Amino acid sequence: MTSLPENRPPRISETDRDTAVRRLQEAYAEGHIAHEEMDALLNQALTAQTHDALAQALAPLPAEKPATPSTIAVHAGRIQRRGPWRVPRTLKVESAFGSVRLDLSRAIIEHPVIDIELQLGTGGAKVTVPRDAIVEFENLGTGWKDMRYKPPRHSGPGGPTIRISGTMGFGRLKIRHARR
Repeated sequence: MTSLPENRPPRISETDRDTAVRRLQEAYAEGHIAHEEMDALLNQALTAQTHDALAQALAPLPAEKPATPSTIAVHAGRIQRRGPWRVPRTLKVESAFGSVRLDLSRAIIEHPVIDIELQLGTGGAKVTVPRDAIVEFENLGTGWKDMRYKPPRHSGPGGPTIRISGTMGFGRLKIRHARR
């Protein structure tokens, strides 16, 4: 008779660990924790195996500030971002009449999760995400055309999660993964 595996809590990812280390470093730089306490908490975060253990390392820190959304807006015209540009944690894109092209393939992404909110009237949107990104959709309404997205067969670990939400009026949303 074989025994069933125990219900173990999921192990934390390197992205979770990196985010925790960044928060500890920021808290130290802002004077919220002393040097000795930072050393102990960093050791605890770097050796944590579960989300509960990681949360205990972050417990002495002040609450994380909510992300302030950055907005790109035009009434009529094209919105385009490509090349090495810094992607904010929360990005709101608004356009009444025009197309949107966001290329995140060479962008500087400092957060494990990026929220993109689209508020588009007429005109389509094309979003190119990094090759190893995970794309999620939350409350995305399309009025006229369906969205086009084909997830990759194999995605590597450690990529950012791109969450897309909002409203598309008369246009199509196309999402693709970068090839390089």
